[in-house]
Amino acid sequence: MLDYENLKLIWWVLVGVLLIGFALTDGFDLGAAALLTFVARSDLERRVVINSIAPHWDGNQVWLITAGGALFAAWPLVYSAAFSGLYWALLLVLFALFVRPVGFDYRSKLIDPRWRQSWDWALCIGALVPALVFGVAFGNLLLGLPFQFDDSLRSSYHGSFWQLLSPFGLLAGLVSLSLLGLHGATWLGLRTEGVIAVRARRAALALAVVFLLAFVGAGVWLDLGPIQGLVIASGFDPNKALNPLAKVVRSGNPGWMGNYVRYPLTAIAPVLGVLGGLLAALAAGGRGGKKSAVAFLGSSLAIVGTLCTAGFALFPFVMPSSLDPASSLTLWDAVSSQRTLTIMLVAASVFVPLILCYTLWCYVKMWGKVTTTHIDNNPHGLY
Repeated sequence: MLDYENLKLIWWVLVGVLLIGFALTDGFDLGAAALLTFVARSDLERRVVINSIAPHWDGNQVWLITAGGALFAAWPLVYSAAFSGLYWALLLVLFALFVRPVGFDYRSKLIDPRWRQSWDWALCIGALVPALVFGVAFGNLLLGLPFQFDDSLRSSYHGSFWQLLSPFGLLAGLVSLSLLGLHGATWLGLRTEGVIAVRARRAALALAVVFLLAFVGAGVWLDLGPIQGLVIASGFDPNKALNPLAKVVRSGNPGWMGNYVRYPLTAIAPVLGVLGGLLAALAAGGRGGKKSAVAFLGSSLAIVGTLCTAGFALFPFVMPSSLDPASSLTLWDAVSSQRTLTIMLVAASVFVPLILCYTLWCYVKMWGKVTTTHIDNNPHGLY
């Protein structure tokens, strides 16, 4: 049996994998929907965009549900503190996601242009809001959230929704929004053709530039700016009772950049993010299916690099506190029992590969270009 400390580390990796899986899969359909009213001008063109993501969008959101379930089971203290303190932000995301199934199913029920245009903008906003809020949330993790625990480990949150919209939080939101928009644009370049693909490639090039500037800018801000990172100073023993208040945490610079000095290999993550953005930009400037595939690969690498950059910077912290650094939750002291983590690991070892195989099978079976001719030939069988 794996020892407790290794189980904690394994579940930190697995939760990260679930978040990356969500960003890679649901990221392209969020990005494509966000670009719906920009890359598609006519009703027929917009149906092409919608049907390029329609077979997969609902299955892709399973990654988010699974990540939330894993968070609840593996890190209950993080779940309780985050879902209570970030209630309004999460509710905003939830209501935005509500629009998506209704929009996909009802958008083409009527021929009325005003009806369809209204749902087009609803789908667009329903994708823009989650993409922005996810980035703002990650940005606020690096800033620290205003929560603390009392002596009986009851958490209290002392912030508001508007405090999340700080300059750095909005910059992180711009990183997320441009990155997922880039991923959606490269997906459309891969799955469509003609004028839609051309507009998608142009959008991908512009969004790649925005992403690179925002991503590098956020890194420089963390390195040279006033943001104070956290470091565990003393009182930490992974084999003792799970008590977040048993450790001593200090803040200061280089703070979040310290792990890149202690573990030089982690520098691969930001380099991968930048190279992925550059690859997507260069490939989006070309033409042809192969370059579209390279652009999609580039945006995928950028997503992996960006999320790993944030994860490596925060390690071992999962939810830092700006009010009381000692209350900050780490992967060592915010987790469930060893038995719980072991049972979850066995279940994940069985079911995650099955889900991956089924998802891959679905993509293979429903692969191909979506064209206006295809839509014309199936006026009632498609969205």
